[in-house]
Amino acid sequence: MKLLAFPLLAFALVAAKPAPEPSALPINPPAEVMANPANKLILQLSNGGTVVIMMRPDAAPHQVERVQTLVRQGFYDGTIFHRVIPGFMAQGGDPTGTGEGGSKLPDVKAEFNSLPHLRGTVAAARAESEDSANSQFYIMFGPKASLDHNYTVFGRVVSGMDAVDKIAPGEPPANPTKIVHASLGDGSAPAAPVQPPAPTTTPAPADGSTPGS
Repeated sequence: MKLLAFPLLAFALVAAKPAPEPSALPINPPAEVMANPANKLILQLSNGGTVVIMMRPDAAPHQVERVQTLVRQGFYDGTIFHRVIPGFMAQGGDPTGTGEGGSKLPDVKAEFNSLPHLRGTVAAARAESEDSANSQFYIMFGPKASLDHNYTVFGRVVSGMDAVDKIAPGEPPANPTKIVHASLGDGSAPAAPVQPPAPTTTPAPADGSTPGS
């Protein structure tokens, strides 16, 4: 499932009328959105950084609900950023790591809105069908207005863009950056997976024998 470059697609529908642009939404989230801790998505990355995303249910309620549901299932833990294009965006959320996968839940109907693609914008990746978004998402490294109104924007990074900038590049990356743990601000997601302790070497007995001998 790749992020499509819609401005490069030509539609030979001469008589078709352009779709009306969505009603303008405030770029900054309303107070009631910010007040709900469940709208805060927290990603702990394998590069050591933590990314905090303020999700926008006022703009894309169904996509935000989908992400919240998957986070509460621990779905994103261990997934990689499989398509990372410097200066453009980092795409992840596919459990197969190929760009072709998603969750077992039904796809989400498009919720195109007026929120622009700016640095830190988070939106749902999809296939050619407008209603094919599921679990995959992308984070913008910089603005790209040509994507506006063609993808469901559902949030924006409010902390940790330095960690986003350090996501390993590639399609796919040779050593991809992982989401170690995804959680919500309300604490409703599973606890972070326990990392196994580093193996220790048992000192050999003074007589030179090995354990169990």
